Amino acid sequence: MASSSVKVAVRVRPFNSREMNRGAKCVIQMQDKSTCIINPKQPKEAPKNFTFDYSYWSHSSEEDPSFASQRKVYQDIGEEMLLHAFEGYNVCIFAYGQTGAGKSYTMMGKQDPGQQGIIPQMCEDLFRQTADNTDPDLSFSVEVSYMEIYCERVRDLLNPKSRGALRVREHPIMGPYVEDLSKMAVTNYSDIADLMDTGNKARTVAATNMNETSSRSHAVFTILFTQRRHDNMTSLDTEKVCEGANINKSLTTLGKVISALADMHGSKKRRSDFIPYRDSVLTWLLRENLGGNSRTAMIAALSPADINYEEILSTLRYADRAKQIKCNAVINEDPNARLVRELKEEVNRLKELLLSQGLSNLITASGKYTHTHANPPNINSQETEKIIAELNETWEEKLRKTDSIRQEREALLAEMGVSVKEDGGTVGVFSPKRTPHLVNLNEDPLMSECLIYYIKDGPLVGAETYVNGKRITDGVVLKQGNRIVMGKNHVFRFNHPEQARLERERSATQEQQGEPVDWSYAQKELLEKQGIDIKQEMEKRLQDLESQYRKEKEEADQILEQQRLVRKDTV
Repeated sequence: MASSSVKVAVRVRPFNSREMNRGAKCVIQMQDKSTCIINPKQPKEAPKNFTFDYSYWSHSSEEDPSFASQRKVYQDIGEEMLLHAFEGYNVCIFAYGQTGAGKSYTMMGKQDPGQQGIIPQMCEDLFRQTADNTDPDLSFSVEVSYMEIYCERVRDLLNPKSRGALRVREHPIMGPYVEDLSKMAVTNYSDIADLMDTGNKARTVAATNMNETSSRSHAVFTILFTQRRHDNMTSLDTEKVCEGANINKSLTTLGKVISALADMHGSKKRRSDFIPYRDSVLTWLLRENLGGNSRTAMIAALSPADINYEEILSTLRYADRAKQIKCNAVINEDPNARLVRELKEEVNRLKELLLSQGLSNLITASGKYTHTHANPPNINSQETEKIIAELNETWEEKLRKTDSIRQEREALLAEMGVSVKEDGGTVGVFSPKRTPHLVNLNEDPLMSECLIYYIKDGPLVGAETYVNGKRITDGVVLKQGNRIVMGKNHVFRFNHPEQARLERERSATQEQQGEPVDWSYAQKELLEKQGIDIKQEMEKRLQDLESQYRKEKEEADQILEQQRLVRKDTV
């Protein structure tokens, strides 16, 4: 068993448009592993200093020698975690910080060259290394799942049949798990990229349906990596299995677990002392990754702005506490055989229990259980047999199931008016060659330009629709690049492929500059054209968001103060 501390990194992003518009000043300084924060209200006060495994300065541009790029972050953290995965350890990377601090960009990034986040780079590297394998007795398989936790409800982002919330259950051997969460078999990096894109589309659709301008949910992308080695002397196959979780999470609940784990490892408390894992679905499901059987890294995402000083300081304090957490990772040698054996023993134990209680009528001729009894052993045995069946599925069966779900997903998206590739292949971000269409714009860049909608002529009578910031009441002819806002939250850009081609030909010799036509551009344009009423509404929305920040910060500070008082009393 290898005991190791959680690797902790902090990363500061550039100013966003809101911070620049408010004339924000940078309160973060970094040098090597050190990060310090200056109190803008007390500039003469000594800065508060913190030291981490890595301090990433991403506030400036790539021309700055101290700038930390996406590649640098992956090389420091992702490559080490991938090495542990090949060794057979569970690994977990989670991003922590206030809304809008840059968690999504660090974890997922963008599709532009050099902008990919840790998850895509790790997946690409994983398949690159497996492709280099020349050992005929060594084989690999990879499965992925992608789920979203929103208001403590779990949703499968890859299976269109999974419409409602999935149940989170706890098995006596397996521990906490999500019942019926799909695991997709993948054979190359392109498969994973398509599934990540599919999951992000599903998140975007959900956020749109809930009138959310950006995702307030927490996403967990899990990779199950299995290495199989055939021993020619014994004719036996052995396995190493690594489960890697990549999480995107904000404050409060995770902070409570970090505090409790840090206190436990900072003192001589027993491991049996209470850790509030069950306070949230996420911390319950990822119990092993937070102080258990895992190699774990935390990346704290920071805003640089003085207007966010309290939230930044709170995040830094939690990151500093996380350094004290220790995980006890073990190499997962041949877990499938061991797990199947333990699960079968559990089934037999439950059968014997039912027989001893005179309940043999609940066991069918096939050895399975009827569904007429609410006794917990009956429920557990059904769970166990279901898990055994999943573990015993062949790789070919998993591939067939994955392809079947893909076809269902594409059919469902097509019904919604969301495009799929013209050849009927997997869903991807692409531009149809001739058909005019809308693409979605979102405050969260990760969820922007994910969806393509084909439209019919003419607006709905009475609908609140704006084109280039101006409300329309009669039919208008749309042109390439027009911004369309439906209601207040649904923002799109109109693409006309033929017009776009002609414009590119006209401007081929001209250098194109100007503000990108994204969500911020459309909102700014809407404010300028519509005046004070909508501006007040947007300011109110901003105040609501800042109120949410303050609430999270107050809860976090209360937890820290309680922990400080407890430590003071015990000294």
